[in-house]
Amino acid sequence: MPNESPPIRYTAVAQWFHWIIAALIVTQFALAWTAEDLPLGMHKLAVFARHKSFGMTVLMLAILRLLWRLWHRPPELPSGMTPIERMLARTTHIAFYVLLFAMPLTGWMMSSAKNYSVSWFGLFTWPNLIAQNDAAFDFLKATHDLLSDVLLVIAILHILAALKHHFWNKDDVFLRMLPFKKPEKRS
Repeated sequence: MPNESPPIRYTAVAQWFHWIIAALIVTQFALAWTAEDLPLGMHKLAVFARHKSFGMTVLMLAILRLLWRLWHRPPELPSGMTPIERMLARTTHIAFYVLLFAMPLTGWMMSSAKNYSVSWFGLFTWPNLIAQNDAAFDFLKATHDLLSDVLLVIAILHILAALKHHFWNKDDVFLRMLPFKKPEKRS
């Protein structure tokens, strides 16, 4: 990282990654919940195919986001945050990065274990990561489901924390991730 003063807001590229990935994750939950309620058939398979395509998109964007993050320093946490709040903020961000990789990878391996193809919007098919194995499928499905629950809880806490910063703490933590909005003060 360059040795310069930290920025007061996230870069436009970091904001783009944040909001596009957030929208894709919401889409992923909607597709998964929709597919679960459908009877076995072509419509269910089509919904799961879209879920897989968006999941692989999240994985590709997560790689790019992490590379961007390694070379672009984020804004510092507000000076008024307690040590426990700082630790929770850092832990949450690390958990998000882990989940952005773990969710698509477990889904991809789960599909591989059943020898179900993982296509990217019909343009190409990703290779299977593991051989067909029913026990591996069961384990990976349970893991994928558990990780989705963890992701949902962390995302809700993240949203609540952003709102707390904005409305309770009245600092610029929320604003510095919003596109087209300049922070009014440095926190």
